[in-house]
Amino acid sequence: MNTIDWFEKLTHTLETYQQNNNIDPHRLQFHLMPAVGLLNDPNGLIRYKGAYHVFFQWHPFGTVHGPKCWGHCTSQDLVYWQEHLPSLVPSEWYERDGCFSGSAVEVDGNMVLFYSGNVEHENGMLETYQCMAVSHNGFDFEKKGPVILLPEGYTSHFRDPKVWKRDGVWYMVVGAQTFYQEGAVVLFASSDLKEWELKGILAGNRLNGLMNFGYMWECPDFFELDGKDILIVSPQGLEAKETFYHNEFQSGYFVGKWKVGTTEFPHSEFIELDRGFDFYAPQTFQDNHGRRIMLGWMGITDEQEPHQPTIEKGWVHALTIPREIELRNNRIIQKPVQELQKLREAKGFHCQTSIENETKTLPELAGIVSEINIHFHQNLADTVKIEIRKNLSIIYVQHMKRLTLERKRFIDGKVESRSCFLDKLEDLHFFLDTSSIELFVNGGEEVFTARFFAEAEDVDVFFTTDGHVDVTLEKWNLRNPKEL
Repeated sequence: MNTIDWFEKLTHTLETYQQNNNIDPHRLQFHLMPAVGLLNDPNGLIRYKGAYHVFFQWHPFGTVHGPKCWGHCTSQDLVYWQEHLPSLVPSEWYERDGCFSGSAVEVDGNMVLFYSGNVEHENGMLETYQCMAVSHNGFDFEKKGPVILLPEGYTSHFRDPKVWKRDGVWYMVVGAQTFYQEGAVVLFASSDLKEWELKGILAGNRLNGLMNFGYMWECPDFFELDGKDILIVSPQGLEAKETFYHNEFQSGYFVGKWKVGTTEFPHSEFIELDRGFDFYAPQTFQDNHGRRIMLGWMGITDEQEPHQPTIEKGWVHALTIPREIELRNNRIIQKPVQELQKLREAKGFHCQTSIENETKTLPELAGIVSEINIHFHQNLADTVKIEIRKNLSIIYVQHMKRLTLERKRFIDGKVESRSCFLDKLEDLHFFLDTSSIELFVNGGEEVFTARFFAEAEDVDVFFTTDGHVDVTLEKWNLRNPKEL
């Protein structure tokens, strides 16, 4: 499809589904998402010419994983987002079946995008190309075509370039699958962004002794943080063990020290970034304040994806709220960016209360779109349960040192759960949108992200304990950013 026909089809699609957004009770209010279609990976996160730019994988012509374009939104404050026309659409031979994920850098005042061009043949064979596009304003891009072809030793599952500059040299990491059907992250170097030298595998199954640790590693991100080097990656095919790796696909990171310019990167064990149901393919960038900010895809491809109730309204998935990350004791700590406080209504709710061997609800905590902070001063109860909108439950069992998030399955309404071990429960800080929760535990030591679909009339929050608990409660109703 040529570019003109593609945009004409997009205009018709937007007009057809736009009216559904006004009557959909699950339509998110303060999360970044397109009007229609399927969203997945965040791409090209960058602060450029005074604005935050977020691109994302988008198939606007259906709620399935069809040929992807790069959707595009900008913001001055990480709170209110303005949607623009897609910046990359699949119009050239090397990307005819999708402009897949990638990254953005600024060079001499220009924004330069790197992305994977995807070509699918009728016999099931795939072709992949790492491509470049350049813009003088951040909106209109001139495609330069492929800059890296598929190297020997890898399958066509070779994608998602992340580019950065260090010590005067440009580097790129690409997610890959070797001929051994094992995941890896491959490193390239360049002096001009056009000619790239293959350095080899930076991290991967055979190189690091991580045998059977995923058949494909997607969406790599490599950066410095608090004196260490961090490799974020999304491995596919991990086997669940204890409380780990219970989603179809995972996202996490390695902490180490890179010998710059080489493939030497001794690192820690893999640590999951999010313990919930719906978090994948995160990407980070550094803003003008020096903060390292991360957004993820608040969704995942699994058996439940086709059963989300928003599909009948013509859309599915969103991005997470922006999170500032820092390193503490070799672990990433995640915090909601402080700009999100702009969403708070002027009058919040604050109180101290005790709960003892009872189920208790406070009308002030009820609501659909809110921010709630719970600080535990004294916990003599073995079990504390917080039920949200009759659909979600947060449960801490002290003798097991186990925190669990439960929700109703999209397919059949049965309860499913995700857990982590936690020595002590100190605080829970969560953001509720119409159909999502992002839960930050103990100041962001652990994070749980999940979609859920409660009935509109179910707005209450219930506390249940089997002993005595003293808590401080804070709650703010959150405004729709478009009304600010």
